[in-house]
Amino acid sequence: MFVCLSLLSNRLFTMESDIRILFIHSIEQHIKQNEFIKLSLGNYKGTDPDLKNIYVKPVQIKKQLNLSFTYRYKTRDITKNYTVQEALRLIGDLFNAHNFAASTLFITQANITCQQSKNKSWATTSSEPTAKMPTTLTHDHQKERKLAQGSKDYLHRLKLTDEMGNVYKNAQDKWKQINHYIELLSTMLKELPAGDVLQVVDMGSGKGYLTFALYDYLVNVLGKPSSIVGVEYRKDMVELCNRIAKMSSFANLRFEEGSIDEYRPKIRLDVLIALHACDTATDDAIAKGIENNAHLIVVAPCCHKQIRREMEKSKVDNRLDFLLKHGIFLERQAEMVTDGLRALILEYYGYQTKVFEFVSDAHTPKNVLVIGVKKSVTQKRKDEILIKIKATKEFFGIGYHHLERLVGLEV
Repeated sequence: MFVCLSLLSNRLFTMESDIRILFIHSIEQHIKQNEFIKLSLGNYKGTDPDLKNIYVKPVQIKKQLNLSFTYRYKTRDITKNYTVQEALRLIGDLFNAHNFAASTLFITQANITCQQSKNKSWATTSSEPTAKMPTTLTHDHQKERKLAQGSKDYLHRLKLTDEMGNVYKNAQDKWKQINHYIELLSTMLKELPAGDVLQVVDMGSGKGYLTFALYDYLVNVLGKPSSIVGVEYRKDMVELCNRIAKMSSFANLRFEEGSIDEYRPKIRLDVLIALHACDTATDDAIAKGIENNAHLIVVAPCCHKQIRREMEKSKVDNRLDFLLKHGIFLERQAEMVTDGLRALILEYYGYQTKVFEFVSDAHTPKNVLVIGVKKSVTQKRKDEILIKIKATKEFFGIGYHHLERLVGLEV
């Protein structure tokens, strides 16, 4: 007769084979009774040196209950979904192979642990419940956005939403991109030094999608007094954005016509942003941030032509020349070298840098974000950076980096 483990309180079992069979049966029973919350398989004893744990939770996919397995490795997670019967067979195989020496079943009434002791015997105990049943099992649940859709005038005027505030189908990717951008910046914006009014410049603001969203987030979500200037060389875009800003009553948001290299801030510069400024225009923007001692510099580079031309011109003989003879590899290497040197130069001037993915390739191929947060730097570290910059340039046959010349650091 089947006995539910959760009813056995803290009673200890000692029959090894029965214990593991009973534990697996208990998982199945609690799934049928809608009491299963999650399962943790730990203390891995298998042959994969990088696998640490497996976590199992219920998930609903296409209206069918499945079990989602998250394989936790040292440097990554891999998720696989199985039907309930497939999952139970897999759990049974893992137990029979003795791959995991400690497993905990979380149900609504208790936590049930099945564990192997040092002398290889198995025992099962139960304790008070610590996990809560999730509110939804939907696999593709909607992610909470930093900016709600709603009836925001500027979104409708920018042709992202209809009059009711619903995002147009063909604007879904742009909407996700905007929110992802705000999400990445949100923590850093909150940590900026307190001041009277946060002064932000968006270099190459284009149609202003992200500029408007950032102003909305700072002023209306965070309640942070802010002034934002969008710099754009296309006169029609500047006029359009200024008109929308006025109609939206965004009093401290304005757009100015001009190029990045010619722009001269008229006010203190706290945050500098340049998304998809082409080739050396990104360097122009970073230099403006460094020169004006901006607290936060955020750029998403594209079109890394200047360094690629330097590498093509020199054709140095090094350990990577077998790769660089292929155009696509040379292009990718030039991108990494360009942005790597940009990060080093930012660090030389006292910025703590991060380089990571901006948005997935599904939305835009320009997906690297370089962020610099103003901190401090020792002279020893500056000397080390100069040596590293020089060595990198020599290795790839680079005569100069445009940002070096702009800030007067050419080595």
